[in-house]
Amino acid sequence: MNEHEILAMYEDAGALLNGHFILSSGRHSARYLQSALVLMNIDHATKLAQELIGKVDDAGQIDLVVAPAIGGLVIGQEVARLMKKPFMFTERKEGEMQLRRGFSIPDGSRILVVEDVITTGGSVCECMAVVRQHGGNPVQVLAVVDRAPGEMDRFDVPYATAIELNVETYAADDCPICREGLLPAVKPGSRGAA
Repeated sequence: MNEHEILAMYEDAGALLNGHFILSSGRHSARYLQSALVLMNIDHATKLAQELIGKVDDAGQIDLVVAPAIGGLVIGQEVARLMKKPFMFTERKEGEMQLRRGFSIPDGSRILVVEDVITTGGSVCECMAVVRQHGGNPVQVLAVVDRAPGEMDRFDVPYATAIELNVETYAADDCPICREGLLPAVKPGSRGAA
């Protein structure tokens, strides 16, 4: 798939939103990508997962796929399904990323970490830290969308994405949209309401 086809999926699903948004990182933006609207179509989820799998450095050496909840759940599950690998996820409890629900990672397992959209990479870094605490070895990060391309040093493992989309973001205390005061900030992501 090319960038145009992937963007068309987002546009057709009404998943490229314009307004005033608070991202999971706490940064503000005038654009938001609601991947859940794209991934609810299983054909889209499968095509995007296939695109990501094509970017795995050494698919034969992956033992397990892990995704940070909630954004990475659908695409992570689909990547794991197509790779025929076990899937689990990390999630926040009281603000702290954790491995729960009886999941356990065999020591030394080579882990592929999958996310839907990355800006700062904070959720993925938290996920990788949890994986390491439980004996796993993150070997690569994949994401459908990188909305802050050029920041490839976010992770200490190789990183690949299906599409890069330069979306300007602002620190909360330096947001021009806030200064205009015309649009209230909303938080459509998974870390609570604005």
